[in-house]
Amino acid sequence: MATIRHDHVHRACGRVEAKPPRLLDQVRLRARTRHLARSTERAYVSRIREFILFHHKRHPSEMREPEVNAYLTWLATERHVAASTQNQALSALLFLYDDVLHQPLDRIQGVVRARKPKRLPTVLSREEVGRVLAQLHGERHMVATLLYGAGLRLMEALRLRIKDVDLQSRQLVIRQAKGAKDRVTVLPQCLRTPLNAHLHERKREHDAARDAGGGRVRLPAALARKYVKDDTSWPWQWVFAAGQDYCDRQDGRFYRHHIHESTIQRAVKDAVRLAAIHKRATCHTLRHSFATHLLEDGYDIRTVQELLGHNDVRTTMIYTHVLNRGALAVRSPADHLTPAAYHAPLRDIPHHPNAPNQP
Repeated sequence: MATIRHDHVHRACGRVEAKPPRLLDQVRLRARTRHLARSTERAYVSRIREFILFHHKRHPSEMREPEVNAYLTWLATERHVAASTQNQALSALLFLYDDVLHQPLDRIQGVVRARKPKRLPTVLSREEVGRVLAQLHGERHMVATLLYGAGLRLMEALRLRIKDVDLQSRQLVIRQAKGAKDRVTVLPQCLRTPLNAHLHERKREHDAARDAGGGRVRLPAALARKYVKDDTSWPWQWVFAAGQDYCDRQDGRFYRHHIHESTIQRAVKDAVRLAAIHKRATCHTLRHSFATHLLEDGYDIRTVQELLGHNDVRTTMIYTHVLNRGALAVRSPADHLTPAAYHAPLRDIPHHPNAPNQP
């Protein structure tokens, strides 16, 4: 008689029953049911695993608010994590108890909070942006130009599909962005010609792949069930596709993904170094620069808010602090001095009677 593997099923009362999924697998399943971003799913799983290990592998159903408080306090006092990391851990645990275990926690009190520093965003000047973009080529140049010219987040640019690009109207439709909402933003005029050429080349490659039995991309979950054959259609293809297909473990079919974010991150990092810029500039710095330069050009802050996709205008207001206005526009009293005052020789400076003798 063949034996049944116990890592997946077990025999009880003469019938085969599936083993219940492990806790972290339940977290993953619930996160996908809620359509959370994969990055959020991975972060939640990591924080929940850390919480369990912190309490010596006790099951979360056996723990409540005191254990959660102890873990969050440890993050702040021992690990010295950023406030955003501590908030992420709290969100992960609330998700675990509310959505997975269905044992909602009471109010979390007495937690030592990580300090949240008030930092201004790093912004490049227009000349510095030009120097960075000059170091990039091909798809990397187009993606970086979208980050600066359309104010996109990196993953928003990489997840663009053909149907979301309107070259005639010079518009981009950003689908399911942060906060699970869509928005429309501008397509830079300078990208129309190179992007049009890029899409023609992508269409040729896609047609060849589809003729060979490939050319599939993953559709959003609900649409994948409704439009079964649209995974090879041109409008759903990625604008910036990866170089090769990958095999899906669930159905064994090959799909094409978009360029991995680390490819662009490394390219921008190298471009900043080659451009001899000594600011800590990243892909997101280009988005900061987009917002700041629009405000410098006199655009209304509400318009900038819509283009960036901010829910609250107070988030957009941070860029007004790095403009050459307000306190930064104040002229220093030293600038009113005569040029001769800048270069006064030491011998002309009167010696204070209580000062030590000069050599």
